[in-house]
Amino acid sequence: MSAPLLKIREELAAQIRAHGVETYPYECCGAILGRDGDGSREVIALLALANRRDDSPRNRFEVTPGDVQLAEKTAREKNIELIGWYHSHPDAPARPSEFDREHAWPWYSYIIVSVQSGQPRDMNSWRLRDDRSAYDSEAIESSAHSASI
Repeated sequence: MSAPLLKIREELAAQIRAHGVETYPYECCGAILGRDGDGSREVIALLALANRRDDSPRNRFEVTPGDVQLAEKTAREKNIELIGWYHSHPDAPARPSEFDREHAWPWYSYIIVSVQSGQPRDMNSWRLRDDRSAYDSEAIESSAHSASI
């Protein structure tokens, strides 16, 4: 079986990077809205969210149940799905931490962008295994093409 694939327009990938730069040195976060297909997902839209974590926003992010409801409502209005979440890792690699694993949900795509000294670097996507034991890498395919909603 091949690795899962996440398709994203470069314009949306740039929005994730810009959000990470804007909130640096704190973590940004947001919802990924799109379509879940056979072996691949397509990102159609993003919903930037406020990091609700006030005790350690440099290395943690939090979304509230209200944020999840807003993301699901926004996706429904666009006739698409909530397919994942994104966040930044200020001055850290674009890979999930143990804290990320403990607080993530299986099935969703998790895009992480590394922001080093205020500049966006690597961006990777991950999916948590159903048994929650670890993440599997999800390939990102970026394109300049616009998808229609």
